[in-house]
Amino acid sequence: MRHRGWLGALALLVAAGVAMAQGGGGGGGGGGETVAYVNAKLITAARGAADAGEVASGVLVVRDGKIIAVGPASGVGAVVAPEGARVVDLAGKVIMPGLVDTHSHLGGVGAADGSGPIQPEVRAFDSLNVRDAGFRRAVAGGLTTLNIMPGSGHLLSGQTIYVKLRTTDAPADPREATLAGPAAQASLQIRTVEQIAYRWPDGGLMGGMKMANGTNPMRDAPFTGTRGKHAAAVRQRYIAAQEYVAKKQREAEAGKKAGGEGQAGAMGAGAAGGGGEAGGGEESKGASARDLAMEGLAEVLSGKRILHHHTHRADDIITVLRLAEEFKFRVVLHHVSESWKVPEEIVAAQKAGRVLGASAIVIDSPGGKLEAAELIFENGAALEKAGVNVCFHTDDPITDSRLFLRSPALAVRAGMGRAAALRSVTLAAADMMDLGERIGSLEAGKDADFVVLSGDPLSVYTRVEQTFVEGRKVFDLALPADRLYAEGGFGGGHDQSPYMCCAGGIASGWAWRSQQGGQGGQGGQGGQGGQQENGQ
Repeated sequence: MRHRGWLGALALLVAAGVAMAQGGGGGGGGGGETVAYVNAKLITAARGAADAGEVASGVLVVRDGKIIAVGPASGVGAVVAPEGARVVDLAGKVIMPGLVDTHSHLGGVGAADGSGPIQPEVRAFDSLNVRDAGFRRAVAGGLTTLNIMPGSGHLLSGQTIYVKLRTTDAPADPREATLAGPAAQASLQIRTVEQIAYRWPDGGLMGGMKMANGTNPMRDAPFTGTRGKHAAAVRQRYIAAQEYVAKKQREAEAGKKAGGEGQAGAMGAGAAGGGGEAGGGEESKGASARDLAMEGLAEVLSGKRILHHHTHRADDIITVLRLAEEFKFRVVLHHVSESWKVPEEIVAAQKAGRVLGASAIVIDSPGGKLEAAELIFENGAALEKAGVNVCFHTDDPITDSRLFLRSPALAVRAGMGRAAALRSVTLAAADMMDLGERIGSLEAGKDADFVVLSGDPLSVYTRVEQTFVEGRKVFDLALPADRLYAEGGFGGGHDQSPYMCCAGGIASGWAWRSQQGGQGGQGGQGGQGGQQENGQ
């Protein structure tokens, strides 16, 4: 009897998941229907709006995955539900923009390996498992956009990927739903990382570049063992990248010249037996071979790809600023445990266009590494006061994505302004990924990514009740299959690979050292090794 009862409960859970998957996640405003959400308190986080654009009772209108209107229900600038719209009454609830996480390690990401400390050719998205249950936990926490990064066990561990936690209209494979058990969700409709990736105008998958300094990348050869050698190795590679870019430009110019001269003198050259050598010179014989590593660094130098830089100590932060000024790249400073010691230097680099802001981490329990020993809760307040753009990140699994709203709440408790704290997980974070014109606030024309909360976002008692991406509901706490990821339980951790953050890469470290005959420095380098020491 006990077995039949357990199986029956499981079957109901599976059925709920399959129904949701086949229904595309439910909700509205994502497929031609106009939906008006009324009577909720709104936190728009709009740029320049006072008090983070909080509206006591407002209206949010969504159609075709976009916000078409937002504002108060009465008074100046009042918004009314359009005729024919489906009206959803959310009295007593709070609506805010979908949360944006600038630093996550979900999806079993494995990028750079133990072959060297600088590997810009490696792409994090080539290793992502889009069925990882961590993505379901993320939407359960109200997160809608992530910057998924390799770890910080290297000076440069590879290219990051920006993803939006959307679903699709494709039906789930019933065989897969059966195998997944209670994990049968709308997310099963996502088959590839390309379906959730943001894209640049040229169609390429959008992302940044991950770098680190301090103790994490400090290890035995072929890695570097001191802070001074860290900086020297990085400078040498960027100088090489500058030379590579200059060479490619010369080749392109020579090719254009050769093409023009070749057409003008083709008859004479052919008669003289000159063939296609009309342009003359070594470079006209053909372009040099592509170098994927140099191409990755070239995108950083051009400003296309933002540098996301792990750094803790004040002197390490200053080293990053020095390199940014020398090579003119755009950088977001991550973790920044001691940034409260050098806020003026950071804001000066921000005004110069080198620093986009600081993506800080908030840890509510003691421990971690020595270089983070002086991390204080007042960090966000100190940076805000100095004029630094501030956001927070999870560094999941350091902070579980379901608990992301605790970070701005703790920052407010330590003196940060409420408006800045609310933007720190929405618009400010989006800006640090070049996505601020598309997401991060509730404004007409932006993507309809938003969260419905049971109460104030900075209250420990508040629950994420629903999460919407492009107008489509991707999480609903009322559904048992979704509640599983919000609260935990059997089947809620499917398709996940351990990410040994801050433990010195114990598991993979053993494997790597055994492969190397017992050799190796801090944090092993097998499979995911070398990036296991990510956040703190």
